[in-house]
Amino acid sequence: MDPERILLLIVAGVLAGGVNALAGGGSLITFPALLMTGLPPVEANVTNSVSVFPGYLSSVLGSRADLAGQRHRIPWVLPACVAGSAAGCALLLLTPARAFELIVPFLVLAAAAALFFQDRLRGMVGHPRSLGPRRQAITLQIVVFAGAVYGGYFGAAMGVMYVAALALVLDETLNRLNAGKNVLSATVGAVTLLTFALFGPVDWLVVLILAPSTVIGGYAGALLARRLPTRILKALIVTFGTAIGLVLLARALT
Repeated sequence: MDPERILLLIVAGVLAGGVNALAGGGSLITFPALLMTGLPPVEANVTNSVSVFPGYLSSVLGSRADLAGQRHRIPWVLPACVAGSAAGCALLLLTPARAFELIVPFLVLAAAAALFFQDRLRGMVGHPRSLGPRRQAITLQIVVFAGAVYGGYFGAAMGVMYVAALALVLDETLNRLNAGKNVLSATVGAVTLLTFALFGPVDWLVVLILAPSTVIGGYAGALLARRLPTRILKALIVTFGTAIGLVLLARALT
């Protein structure tokens, strides 16, 4: 691989790791970069999923302070996250992609809109405290499973979708929701890594270049997210989600 392509992958990896930690959507940076190196779309998607996993781990490390008090909840939802991730991987490897490609942009845009109108939606569906423990627990499992299916299949803007959905279910600050999102994203990443390493057309040379870059970006992005005011962090997530949804829609319709 020539030096220009290596530099492209390093820069894309750092930026994607930071974006994933801040809001989600880093795959929209790395996936086109992989296509520019000459990889076919499916191979680029699979290689990208494997490459960004270390960045998810560094995001968890960088946001660990905001996980305090959530450790009782996270282990309880991890089985749903693993099952959803496996189902998403199976969709990618075993089924035609066209129908899902057309649905994905609308899911991403809906997630960004849900976060933007979070307060109004809470007025319609009720504050998380009004759900009741049993209903909240069931809804949380559904949200985690659905997000993991999407993440196992493609993953771009998975973080946006998770934060938006979790904000309607859990009575937590946005920073704490973002930290929980990082753990769920890392779990999805672990499942996709294992599945695609065994059954997917992974370009391991690209992974060796891209993965370390996402670690640097992921850790730096998680630290930055903790220092941002909630209003700014929310604006970033909504902006990234809207941009990603529009780009994916344009790509699906062309």
